[in-house]
This record gives sequence, C-alpha cells and structure tokens, in this order.
Amino acid sequence: MTKPLDQFAQASADWRANIRTNNRKTFFVMGMFVFIYLAIGILVDMYIYTGQFPQATLENIFLGLITFKLFPLVTLIMLAIAVISLLITFSFHDKIMLMGTEYREITPNTAQSTAEQQLYNVVEEMKIAGNLNFMPRVYIIEADYMNAFASGYSEKSAMVAITRGLMQKLNRAELQAVMAHELSHIRHLDIKLTLMASVLANLMVMILDIFFYNAIFSRRRSDERSGNALLFVIITLRYLLPIINVLLLLYLSRTREYMADAGCVQLTRDNQALASALLKINNDHQENQTAYSAAYQQTPHENVRREAYIFDPVQAGIESTGSLTDMFSTHPNLRDRLAALGFKYESK
Repeated sequence: MTKPLDQFAQASADWRANIRTNNRKTFFVMGMFVFIYLAIGILVDMYIYTGQFPQATLENIFLGLITFKLFPLVTLIMLAIAVISLLITFSFHDKIMLMGTEYREITPNTAQSTAEQQLYNVVEEMKIAGNLNFMPRVYIIEADYMNAFASGYSEKSAMVAITRGLMQKLNRAELQAVMAHELSHIRHLDIKLTLMASVLANLMVMILDIFFYNAIFSRRRSDERSGNALLFVIITLRYLLPIINVLLLLYLSRTREYMADAGCVQLTRDNQALASALLKINNDHQENQTAYSAAYQQTPHENVRREAYIFDPVQAGIESTGSLTDMFSTHPNLRDRLAALGFKYESK
C-alpha cells in the first residue's frame, strides 16, 4: 500500500515545463493518428488502382493519388466518415459518460447539503481561476468509491462529475485540487483530443478489416505483383494496427494526465493538496478492493469512463469490465505522478 504523504520528500518540480513537454508529446501522438489514418486511405486507394492499372508501378500510383491525377476516393470517404463520427460523438459524449450511473446535477438551487454546496463553490472558484467563459455542469454520482472525471468537447459543453465517496472523504483543499485537475482537462481540450484519437483508432481498424476481407476473398490475378505487395501490407497492418493504436492511446492518456496534474498546480498554486488527494484515493481503493471491484463491475459502461477518471482502478488491482486494454493502465504510475508534482518516496 502506498505510504502517507509524509513519507515523500519534497523535490523540485516545474509545472510549466511539464505542460510544455506533455503538450509536445500530445501533438506528436495526434500527428501519428492523423498520419496513419490518411496512410491507410491512400494504401487502400493504391490497392484498388493496382487492379485497374496492373502495369503501373506503386510509385506512379502513389504520385497520381497525392497530386489528384487519380481520385483518392477511399481516402476522402474515410475523411467524411471521420468528420460525421466525431460530430455525433461530440454531441452525445456527456450523456454516454454518465450512462449506467445514478447521478444528479448540482446547482445552487438543487444542493441538498453543505457538502454539495461546497462542491459547487469549489468548481466555480476553479472556473474563475482557470479563466473559463462558461460554468461547467456539476454532477454527483451515487457511488462509494472515490473517483471523478470531466467531459465535454468545449468549454460551453463541459461537465465535471464526482462520486459521493470522493466528495465525502476529501477535505476542501483536496476537493479543490481534484476539481482543478478536471477543469485543467477542459482548459487543455483533453476530452476533444482523446475523443478524436479514439474515433480515428476505431475507424482505422474497422475500415482496414473491411478491405482485408475484401482483398482476401476477391478474385484478383495472381500475377499482379504490386497488388500482392499491398495485400501483404494490409494483412500485416490488420494484426499490428490494434496494438499500435492501444499503445498510442495509452501514451496520449498518460501524457494528458501529467498535463492536468500540472494544470492543477497552476490553478491552485499548491502541489500538496493534489498529491494528498491521489494518495487518499489510491489507499481507499486498496482498502476496499473487494467492495469496489464489485461496484465497478456491476455499473454498466465503466469501460467508457475509465480513461477519463482521475484514478484508474486497475492500479489498485481492480478489474473493470473486461477488454484487452484492461491489461494496461490508462494513467501514469502513482509514484511517477507524485514525483512530477514534486514528491519523491523515501524508504525508511
């Protein structure tokens, strides 16, 4: 079990440098997703045109596509599908994130306790500190485990949600730090970026699968060397791409968590409150592992919220609804997060 915060030595940490560094990493990952997505479209277009022009070299077909002498039909269709999918996802994402939970929106008029009013006040304070133009909607999820997440593709559509367990077990400074972390996700457009990456990753695999089976069962001439070479690439990508996507998505998620932690320090000018909150959340999950494991698994659509949570329950040995990505953590290791905040563990 992770030790209390007094077991961690204060070290130097530069939140500005953390934000700059992780922002560069984000641009790299997003660039990779866009590049791979377009490359698959071009690859499929090339495969189609090798059937129509069997005497043409791959180089000539590629040059024809990027200069629009050959019409890149599949690539443009993929772009249209991506745009439509993103618009639909952005429109319904906040509802999707709350699916399966018992939740209630908190406003100054609907707060039923001092704790709920304090929660709203804390979010409002961080909204002002973060210079946001719109007040995020605030939700409480009726759950005993400690967690929180933000959603919304823009400031205007933003919302934050925390579990009742988190609201009850953190002090005001720690609650403020958690809300500053979540509002930093909104300020940094993390939800929009991670949604774009997830949509592109899923579309890549689906489209590649369609052309994989089409290529396997189509009756193309066996002497079309260019087509066979591209078929080999498509088959290889069909098995490698899901792994590449998972690794890139995990890297992006961890990068944005470091940025949100640094953004919390930027808003609160306090690194200790968030470090203390993260330790409390982790220890609480470990102490109640059996009960929380059952609660997470019995709540529908937890896999949708997992990446957005401030704390990944898998790090406490709690499995969410099963998928391949449960083998990996969407969040940095807790000690790495604390080190980035300026706290390094000292064994005694």
